[in-house]
Amino acid sequence: MYNSQELRRPTVLVADDSPQNIELLSRVLGQDYRIKVATSGEKALTIAYSDESPDLILLDIMMPDLSGYEVCRRIKANPDRRRIPIIFVTAMSTVEDESMGLSLGAVDYITKPISPALVQARVRTHLALYDQSRELERMVAQRTAELVATRQQIIRRLGRAAEFRENETGNHVIRMSHVARLIGLQAGLGPESVQLLFQTAALHDVGMIGVPDRVVLKPGVLDDDERKLVQQHPQMGADIIGRHDNELLAMARAIAFSHHERWDGSGYPQGLVGDQIPLFGRIVAIADVFDALMSKRPWRGPMTVAQALSTMAEGKGTLFDPALLACFFQQQYEILKVMDLYADDRGVLADQ
Repeated sequence: MYNSQELRRPTVLVADDSPQNIELLSRVLGQDYRIKVATSGEKALTIAYSDESPDLILLDIMMPDLSGYEVCRRIKANPDRRRIPIIFVTAMSTVEDESMGLSLGAVDYITKPISPALVQARVRTHLALYDQSRELERMVAQRTAELVATRQQIIRRLGRAAEFRENETGNHVIRMSHVARLIGLQAGLGPESVQLLFQTAALHDVGMIGVPDRVVLKPGVLDDDERKLVQQHPQMGADIIGRHDNELLAMARAIAFSHHERWDGSGYPQGLVGDQIPLFGRIVAIADVFDALMSKRPWRGPMTVAQALSTMAEGKGTLFDPALLACFFQQQYEILKVMDLYADDRGVLADQ
């Protein structure tokens, strides 16, 4: 077991098939660093990929099984380990050898026989640079997380503004965003796509801002003229968001414009059919309709869970993409948890 002072020291992996070289490097560095040892390329990779990966690697080139070059190549190809500084320590001293090592991503190249003072200085320098790099990455990650959170809150507030007249809590945009996320997960979308879907779904109805109160809040059935006004909101939403190269805004626009399209072509504003409808628009259509069925509206009360699920099933192949609707039903228990967690009678809730 290591004591607390030992655990705080940087770890250096010495990978060399010569016991004499390992002993020498361990003696030179052991006073200041924790030393791990590998006598083969495979063992070096095992240690590098472990939960307690080294802070720096001293790597011989000529080793059994895998050469130092191959070990370096594999580590630098691993996104979770590529930042570990690697210093080649080798008897191969030609300019070509050094160029090869540096081209593979090594930070330095020391030839044998080694100078203890030189090894100590190079290790100290590259560990300091690595510490600075990690601290900078941490700060960037923290700042990025803050920006993402701020952006998400702005999107949520805009989405709530669109819903506020008919749903004063604005929890609809939170519920349907989570429902869309669950459908996306079940459909096999990757983490980045799921996050993008979750972030942009809230802006699906931003165009409702342009629909008059007398229509939005009407307690009865809409007449033809009023229905035409409502059917303009996808275009108005797309116009409000605008055209952008930014992926998030581009996807938000696509959702706003397409979430009332229907699988059989009976939707609006373009009458798109099947796969012509953007994937995110098809997912949001399912999430939006289900939440609408379960929510109170000026002209009707909420449906029961059984009624809402039955109505959703009736839309298979007509209103909704059958494959995505199947994903919805496969996630129905998690979806119902979302509906309860963010229910309107809980008041205005912050997203989790």
